[in-house]
Amino acid sequence: MASSIGSEKSVNPVLRISQLDALELNKALEQLVWSQFTNCFHGFKPGVLAHFEPEVKAFLCLILWKYTIYSKNATVGQAVLNIQYKNNLSQTEKYQPLSKHQKLWYLIFTVGGRWLEERCYDLFSNRQQQSFCKIKSCIGFGSGLLKLCGLLNFLIFLHKGTFATLTERILGIRSVFSKPQSVRQVGFEYMNRELLWHGFAEFLIYLLPLINVQKLKLKISSWCSPIAGLSSSENTLAAYCRECSLCGEWPTMPHTIGCPHVFCYYCIKSNFIFDMYFTCPKCGSEVHDLQPLKYKIEMTELHV
Repeated sequence: MASSIGSEKSVNPVLRISQLDALELNKALEQLVWSQFTNCFHGFKPGVLAHFEPEVKAFLCLILWKYTIYSKNATVGQAVLNIQYKNNLSQTEKYQPLSKHQKLWYLIFTVGGRWLEERCYDLFSNRQQQSFCKIKSCIGFGSGLLKLCGLLNFLIFLHKGTFATLTERILGIRSVFSKPQSVRQVGFEYMNRELLWHGFAEFLIYLLPLINVQKLKLKISSWCSPIAGLSSSENTLAAYCRECSLCGEWPTMPHTIGCPHVFCYYCIKSNFIFDMYFTCPKCGSEVHDLQPLKYKIEMTELHV
């Protein structure tokens, strides 16, 4: 029934990005299945699967092949993206499902080849005999040659857009859409809003480090509580030395900057180091000279 329906379908070429997305989804599915399988053995002795890992992976891939390529002519990633394999060796332009030989050779190339590479590496990794070393070198040369052919195939795929993997090119299987693609109605309102907010956020990230927040804060506080008519007499200085003009506490190691106001040494020094153009938050005077306060306050004034 599937073949009769498929024979009526026309071939719809698949975009390159869709074929690459299907390959990535297949890899993600294999990793997910393997992680879920290994979670079943957390309560066992560590390394219980180490000696049989290639065989277990091959068995899991065999199950995936049975319910994807063999039964539906498409991998899981292709099924998600509405893609399936077509027998490109047929002369007709209509859709033709994969033959049993193509499905079997697909299993041998993908699952069998991966298992052979991993198992041969384990078998010959600790062998020191000359014959085993030659076999190991031959296997390494063959693996490198296949990877080189895969790279060349990928470059051809980027140029022509067909046969994303070397296995597909050798077996003559091609990715096509299983259903005709409808015209997509894309709304750009959400994209425009996101671009606007991203641009605004990048502008703030660039602008905020250039703003002297401390100086701006002190400037605003001086506007909110302006003080006029201050004299530089010692009595006025004594009246203001009970409170630091920055932290509002009793000044520790009081210092002056040339105006009638008094500051803690650490408050005025840290602000002056942070901003060389620091001004008094009360009167706006610039820092001319940082001097310790020499005026002596009577003990009776402390309790006033």
